[in-house]
Amino acid sequence: MPALAASRGWPVSGDHCFQRIVLDRVTDGVWYDYIHRPAYRHMTPEQAQSAVRLCHAIIDGTADIHELNAQSIARRKARNTSASCQSEPRQKTLDL
Repeated sequence: MPALAASRGWPVSGDHCFQRIVLDRVTDGVWYDYIHRPAYRHMTPEQAQSAVRLCHAIIDGTADIHELNAQSIARRKARNTSASCQSEPRQKTLDL
């Protein structure tokens, strides 16, 4: 995906940025509140499948990377302004 970023005008280009966007969408939150790090070792099979499907949707243009990035950033801003603290990741899978 990083190799496609410049030619498609995507708002991000780094692997870690795509990971943030995809995993935040898959968990419907800030991903590391739901999945231990490193994510690739601790994701459920369902989360991994959802992530792969979303990556394909971004690549083929059926998922809007600009909107997904904005949602990810908004989740993080909301998380940083909330008083809640998570000690253990919660498991959540979003059906895509």
